[in-house]
Amino acid sequence: MRVVLDTNTVVSGLLWDGAPRRLIDAAIDKKIGLYSSQALVTELVGCLLRKKFSRRLTEERLSAPALVERYAMLAELVTPAVISPAVAGDPDDDAVLACAVAATADLIVSGDSDLCNLKSYQRIPIVTAADALARIGDAEVSPETTPPE
Repeated sequence: MRVVLDTNTVVSGLLWDGAPRRLIDAAIDKKIGLYSSQALVTELVGCLLRKKFSRRLTEERLSAPALVERYAMLAELVTPAVISPAVAGDPDDDAVLACAVAATADLIVSGDSDLCNLKSYQRIPIVTAADALARIGDAEVSPETTPPE
């Protein structure tokens, strides 16, 4: 199963336990394939460098650059598709959609209300991390699986 995580989901998964972390663990265990783009990795850098995360990084003895490098090695980077703006006023959300289209993703995972309100984009479901875990289940799923036509 091919999955694109929005940046907030990635941050949650890298810094805390919970459903987003379990998705990252599923990628480590090769149950899913994670896909990202340079724009999303750049956004991740900016997020992790925010002051509000510095205490958590210190507590966990982590560094933003090390986390970004680890995630960039875990996720396959794709060149985003060219899409028409779909989320009014938030190009970061459009970057997630463009990445998902380019990756021929099976799921987009987000907690962002603007994205979740879309429910799907070009037939790619947009779900929460908990819903993604339910869809993935415990079965081994090859990251190379392509979506049905």
